[in-house]
Amino acid sequence: MENMDLLKISYLLGSLSFIVGLKMLSSPDSARKGNLYAAVGMLIAILATIFFHEHTNAETGEVERIGNLGYIIGGIAIGTIVGYLAAMKVKMTAMPQMVSLFNGMGGACAALIGIVEMSTHHPEFWGERLIIFLGLMIGSVSFSGSMIAYGKLEGKIRDIGSKVQQVFNNTFVFAILALVIYASIQPDVLSGNAIWVIFGCSLLYGILFVMPIGGADMPVVISLLNSFTGVAAAFGGFLYDNQVMLTGGILVGSAGTILTILMCKAMNRSLWNVIIGAFSASGGPAKSTEGLSIREINVTDSAILCSYAQRVVIVPGYGLAVAQAQHVCHEFEKVLEDKGVEVEFAIHPVAGRMPGHMNVLLAEADVPYPKLKEMDDINPSLPNTDVVIVIGANDVVNPAAETDPSSPIYGMPIIKANTAKNIIVMKRSMAKGYAGIENELFYDDKTRMLFGDAKATLEKLIAEVKSV
Repeated sequence: MENMDLLKISYLLGSLSFIVGLKMLSSPDSARKGNLYAAVGMLIAILATIFFHEHTNAETGEVERIGNLGYIIGGIAIGTIVGYLAAMKVKMTAMPQMVSLFNGMGGACAALIGIVEMSTHHPEFWGERLIIFLGLMIGSVSFSGSMIAYGKLEGKIRDIGSKVQQVFNNTFVFAILALVIYASIQPDVLSGNAIWVIFGCSLLYGILFVMPIGGADMPVVISLLNSFTGVAAAFGGFLYDNQVMLTGGILVGSAGTILTILMCKAMNRSLWNVIIGAFSASGGPAKSTEGLSIREINVTDSAILCSYAQRVVIVPGYGLAVAQAQHVCHEFEKVLEDKGVEVEFAIHPVAGRMPGHMNVLLAEADVPYPKLKEMDDINPSLPNTDVVIVIGANDVVNPAAETDPSSPIYGMPIIKANTAKNIIVMKRSMAKGYAGIENELFYDDKTRMLFGDAKATLEKLIAEVKSV
């Protein structure tokens, strides 16, 4: 069997591994194994390319193999070590930042492929140039946009945007697309420097695209940028006639796009608003809470209320991750269940800072997955719930999304914690959520505020519940 046949078979196995791995990611029970399947598929593709790929030199007619193996293996080793150490050391609160950073690296790779191909091989067919330019453009946008998203999640970059910027962004992106098409048809445009102009403009657009987007919308942005990277990788697969690269890119691009659409639906937004950059947290002035008062509750009374309840629902949010309280929360759940209390977790699609953030957080603490209920499944049962405990969540339980047309989050589906019989909100302070608006739930007659660090407060609650 010839090397190219072995290469095709290896690519087929790699592609199948990607598909099976992605399918297994749909269930928490098989997600870990699915991730390993996909990693093995990538390893097969890399090794097969190194050892089996051949091409014929157009000038000499000789069959050549891939060279510079020392550099290739060295690069793989460095990337593996850095990636492993970063993944092992990252805290759950910083997981969204790492996802943005790694996704940006994927976009940068796609952009570099375009630059190298256009600079060294000078393709003559306009369709090939179009694929290179589109891959370069999308990869560059993904890279610079992901870096800005990383900065926003780290709190180092603030939201900057206006209506004028939205108009400029929309005009700018269409201008880049027009240049891409024209440069593909007329390769001598800009004296052969079109690749660098497109690269620079795309980097700038990625920055301008993400800058005005509010922090509360960041999970959708991360998902969208992830799909951009997949599409850029798919263009690379077209360019190299590489089946495994094409399959992987299509899977990432389509999965990211589907997830983005589902998250937009969960926030009552349109995908078009995301793409044109109108997906910001700006909005009209929220309804005033002046004259309203909050009611506090202490740990002892909270423990009594939970201990004698028949059903308790916990709504986790980013504050739970910040306090690193997921393990203590699971212990609290088990203590209540030992007293005969039914406990479930209500998960909002965009709770946290990235898609599935709360699911991953609670899975790390070994919370049984059947206890994690999606928003649409849990809302109908909340009126029959004795106690809802909100831990670190804010905007995703804010009734203003349903009652205040002037609110920036109006129309966003929420977990209807306000329909429960009793509500306990655990927070450090009365600070506003990521959307920067007041939460009407805090002033509800059924709500009691339990102030303090989530982890320390839950530890006290556990001790009190055991003594009840």
